[in-house]
Amino acid sequence: QVQLVESGGGLVQPGGSQRLSCAASVPIFSLFRMGWYRQAPGKQRELVATITTGGTTKYRDSVKGRFTISKDNAKSTVYLQMNNLKPEDTAVYYCVAEQSSTYWGQGTQVTVSS
Repeated sequence: QVQLVESGGGLVQPGGSQRLSCAASVPIFSLFRMGWYRQAPGKQRELVATITTGGTTKYRDSVKGRFTISKDNAKSTVYLQMNNLKPEDTAVYYCVAEQSSTYWGQGTQVTVSS
């Protein structure tokens, strides 16, 4: 069983930055892949970014060049650095980890508004 705890959400103005953190209860090098999904009101959950054990990253097109996913194995934590935030980035952001099963965090709200 893998537990994931997200933090770092909140209210930010358009054009601003925010960093999300996801702390895992197991060493993250034991996890095949970790990532972030988001879900806006009335919309389906969508993939934002992923990072593999080897450090390979993948992003959805709408966040490329603005978001960066990274990890710190020593802290068992994955980060999502979000820059130049737009109102359409407003959503609940979920951390996900893949091992033999898929595990989800509880989600953290990110609101981009002036």
